[in-house]
Amino acid sequence: MSDSSAFIDMAKFGMIGGGMMGEALISRLIAQKIFAAADMLVSEPLLARREFLMQQYGVQVTTNNSEVAIADILLLAIKPQVFDAVTQEIQPLLEKTDAPGLVLSILAGTPLAKLEAAFPNRAIVRAMPNTPATVGAGITAIAPGAHTHPHHLEQAQQIFAAVGEVVQVPESLMDAVTGLSGSGPGYIALVVEALTDGGVAVGLPRAIAAKLAVQTVKGSAQLLQEKNLHPAVLKDQVTSPGGTTIAGIAHLEQAGLRSALIEAVRVACARSQELGK
Repeated sequence: MSDSSAFIDMAKFGMIGGGMMGEALISRLIAQKIFAAADMLVSEPLLARREFLMQQYGVQVTTNNSEVAIADILLLAIKPQVFDAVTQEIQPLLEKTDAPGLVLSILAGTPLAKLEAAFPNRAIVRAMPNTPATVGAGITAIAPGAHTHPHHLEQAQQIFAAVGEVVQVPESLMDAVTGLSGSGPGYIALVVEALTDGGVAVGLPRAIAAKLAVQTVKGSAQLLQEKNLHPAVLKDQVTSPGGTTIAGIAHLEQAGLRSALIEAVRVACARSQELGK
């Protein structure tokens, strides 16, 4: 395997960083025929990861970030702490070209002001996907930059719709999005784990308890979505007078589950704000 730049001129979609979220986008963009594999170029420092992405999806790979930076659409899928090093590397090339036409960033806590300073006069869309995107069930919030036009937003929406739902928010709400949907899978995983442990505590085998917990959470979310129900309506539908559910809900209220989840979103939002400074 060689990291050839022979296909650079064909690349319409460039990605710096080939991690989990990047792979999720690659796989579904190809599957939905939004981009052909031959039109995608990924820069990734790890040899094993490059080989996997090339063999699994047929995309072109490289270690040179500057080669990727001239794609029509550039997705930054790196860790925020390496942002400065990456942008300094590609800056000389960007100064000589008009590409990319659109820069997409999924960097947590990295504001549009910092992105626009690194990519002056470029169309930039800041995005916050979440981990269910890896199975096509995510939700991504996007916020446009100062030079982003409607057709750029349409491109961004089409790309992130490949891995789930898309909502547009002002950038001032991106930290709130991070605290809710970005961190939310972690909260739900904790709830599922606790439900599973509860099942074990009352005698269920762990494998059965885990299956019951996961499907109950999945099915409840699907029911809320497909029937467009307010959560309180679903709660009332399964809560009989003097029954088991109201007994459990009363205990959850006493234990402060509702306020704990609200506070989790609040402190995660605050932490996202800290990271962006």
